[in-house]
Amino acid sequence: MTTAAPSTALATIQPAFTDAERLALAGYLAGYRGLTREAYALDLRQFASWCRARSLGLFTVRRAEIESFARSLEARGRARATVTRRLCTIAGFYKYAVEEELLEHSPAAHVRRPRVDYEPHAVALDRNELGALLVAAGLGPPTEHALISLLALNGLRVSEANRADIEHLGLERGHRTLTITGKGGKVVTIPPAPRTARAIDLAVGERTGGPVFLAADGRRLDRHCAGRVVRNVARRAAIGKAVTLRDVQEAAPHADPRTTAGPRHQARRR
Repeated sequence: MTTAAPSTALATIQPAFTDAERLALAGYLAGYRGLTREAYALDLRQFASWCRARSLGLFTVRRAEIESFARSLEARGRARATVTRRLCTIAGFYKYAVEEELLEHSPAAHVRRPRVDYEPHAVALDRNELGALLVAAGLGPPTEHALISLLALNGLRVSEANRADIEHLGLERGHRTLTITGKGGKVVTIPPAPRTARAIDLAVGERTGGPVFLAADGRRLDRHCAGRVVRNVARRAAIGKAVTLRDVQEAAPHADPRTTAGPRHQARRR
């Protein structure tokens, strides 16, 4: 893995990093675009600033210190959903560093997250909750990550995602594509976001045919199982209100518009 020139989002985080920390930051943020990337860059910038003020390195910080960072956010009046999203971003960053063998273990693996109060009349997901959901999905199995990303970033219906077969995956100009059959039998090819594409490939593994998404018993994932995936991920993200498949799908307009299939997305919602 080569070191790329720092992006604008990364360059404004902190100037003083070790080579390994800089590589991890650049690689982690490279997996996102637009508003999602800006949100995660902001989370990491604030965490890095907090660490620097205490002479802590990103790769030497401990779990207790990350939890102390969370308490400092709460003390400044940050909403619990915001604190949880930032902790999810931090956990995702360290998970990436471990996966790339830049760090031996994640200090955020068992960090306690604030409990978000249940809101019985709340609907849909706000931007903070969507960010927390995507990061929490990224920390779980590839199947969960790929499913949540397709619903939240590409705006797929769960039926469209569940019907996807490995034979429907392709490559166009070096980028992963997925051909789906939408409402009314319309066949459309969409470009999943880079991290979604990677999660899809990991979920498929060595299989050469059949459903992209499998349930625990090896059968095609159905709507009931997909709903359970969403609830489990929402629980890990500490989202206190009930989150449905429709909530995740309808969050797509709040995600990066360049990672949603714009013309298709608009046509489907008429």
